[in-house]
Amino acid sequence: MRKIPRAAPAAPALAAVTGAARQPALYGACGVPDTLDGRFDMVCLHGFLAMRRLKAIGSDESAAFSQALFDALFADMDAALRQIGVSDLRIGREVKKLAKAFLGRVTAYDAALSRGDAVELREALMRNVCRGCDGGVDVDALARYTKAAAAVLAAHPDDRVLAGDFSFPDPACAYDLD
Repeated sequence: MRKIPRAAPAAPALAAVTGAARQPALYGACGVPDTLDGRFDMVCLHGFLAMRRLKAIGSDESAAFSQALFDALFADMDAALRQIGVSDLRIGREVKKLAKAFLGRVTAYDAALSRGDAVELREALMRNVCRGCDGGVDVDALARYTKAAAAVLAAHPDDRVLAGDFSFPDPACAYDLD
């Protein structure tokens, strides 16, 4: 089995995850709040989907890649916190809180998708994405998008995934999946 450097595919994978998390339809049609929390939730969702696909490969290489992507995501979050003015003394604590929140979401989303439980997925998205917002999130569309994104990634050949090639569907298409 060929080994790839851990950092090599993490950069394009991180770009794919953050690019997908910034898709305007998530904040428009799906109604995700365009706030720090809303954007964090979308990065978590897309990071989870990418890491879930890597886990499905089940190799040492894919596990190392998943860890590299996790590390890159949180290095990016660290940099974002610094950019908005979080002090050096608080960065570690804040990143640890974000990592714990991410892992909680991963557990909830993975359980729902693994069981094929649409209600459980919808509830997990409602609990995480809608917390503290006044409604307006189309959780049904977001759940359909999540299932569609998981299916698109599952169809990607392993070699493309291991090269960091993650393609996510257009969230606006979630309205066509009924």
